Amino acid sequence: MKITKVECLTVHPGWRKNLIFVRVETDAGIVGWGEAYSQYDRDRAIAAQVEELGRYVVGRDPFQIRHICQVAFDDYAQRRASLEFHCAVSGIEQALWDIVGKATEQPVYNLLGGKTRERIRVYANGWGYKLREVADYARAAEKVVESGFTAMKLDPLPRPWRTFIPRQHIRQSVDIIRGIRDAVGPDVDILLDIHRRLAPMHAIELANALAEFEPYWFEEPCQSENIQALAEVRASSPIPTVTGEALYGRAGFRPVLRERAVDIINPDVANCGGILELMYIAAAAETEMIACSPHNYNSTTLALSATVHASACMPNFIITEYFIPFEELGAKLCSNPLKPVDGYITLPDGPGLGLDVNEEAVRSMPGKPFPKRDLPLPENEGPRNTALSKAF
Repeated sequence: MKITKVECLTVHPGWRKNLIFVRVETDAGIVGWGEAYSQYDRDRAIAAQVEELGRYVVGRDPFQIRHICQVAFDDYAQRRASLEFHCAVSGIEQALWDIVGKATEQPVYNLLGGKTRERIRVYANGWGYKLREVADYARAAEKVVESGFTAMKLDPLPRPWRTFIPRQHIRQSVDIIRGIRDAVGPDVDILLDIHRRLAPMHAIELANALAEFEPYWFEEPCQSENIQALAEVRASSPIPTVTGEALYGRAGFRPVLRERAVDIINPDVANCGGILELMYIAAAAETEMIACSPHNYNSTTLALSATVHASACMPNFIITEYFIPFEELGAKLCSNPLKPVDGYITLPDGPGLGLDVNEEAVRSMPGKPFPKRDLPLPENEGPRNTALSKAF
C-alpha cells in the first residue's frame, strides 16, 4: 500500500481559530484523517507546512510511520524544527495511524500495546471565555458541572499578558476562584492555566494566594523554556505545577524532565509530533514519576480521538482537555464524535481513530481570516500593568 495524496483542509469553527484537518489517501482506497494544532493568525503558515511536507510523504508506505517522521525531521527540516513543522508532522502522523488501524481492523490503542484503562477523564475548557465578573464565572461554572463535568480549567488573570503584574491582578484572581469554588462545591476540580505569563515571584505569590481553594494544578506559570524559573515555582508552590503545551518533541521535554521542574506535563498530540511521539514523551515522564495530562486545544473530533487513544496506553495519564465551544461543530463534522459522560470518555472500539468523518461537511466550512485583533500600543502600557506586587 502506498500513499497517493496528502491534503490539508482548514475549517472555520466560528470561534477563536481555524482548525486544520489532514486527509491522507492510499492506493488501497483507505483514507486516514488527522488534525494539526493551530493558532489564530498562524494557521495559514501551519497549513502551508502540511502541504509542503505532504509532497514528500506521497509514494511512501503508510505503515512506516516511525521512518516517515524521522525523515521529516532529519532530511526535510534538516533538524531545524518549529511550531509549524511539529504541527504538520503531528497531523500527518495521526492520519497514518488512522490508515494502519483501518487496514488491520484495529483501534489505534491496540496497536500501541493495548489499553490500560476503559475510560478517559476530561476537564472542560473554553467555558469562561471573555467573562469578567465573579458572578458570571460562578454561573458559567455551575452550568459546566450541571452538564456532567467534574473538572474545569480557566485562566483567572486579567489581560494583557505581562511578566510583571500589579497586586490587583492577584486579588482579582482570588475573587474569581473563590466565587467558582463557592458555586461548584469542594469536590469539583479547578485547574488554573497561567499561560506562561508570570515572573516566578508573581507566580509563587499567586499560587499561595489561591491554595486555600485547593486547585487541581497550576499550569504554565512561567515561560516553558526557562527551566530554572519553573523549578523555582514548583519548589515554592503549594499547588502541583504543569508545563508542556509549548514544548515540541522529546528533545523539548528533556530538560524539564531531567530537572524535575514540574509535577505534570501536558504535551499536545497535534503539535508535539503525533501519537507515537506523545507516547515517547509520556514514557520518559513516567520514569521520573511525573504525570502526563495531554493538552488538547483542538476540535472534539480527530485530535481528541488521537489523544484518547494515546492516553489509554499511558500508565501515568491523569486527565485530558475537552473544549466545549467546539462541541457543536464536532457533531457536524463527525457522525460519531467522542462525548463525555459524567466527566469521562469511553474508548472508541472502531478501527483506526474510530471516527466517521463527514468529508462533505469538512469541505463546506473552509477556513477564513479572523478579524484583526486589537493588540496593545505603547500608550496602553503603564504603571497599572507593570507595577510589581512586592517591593525589592
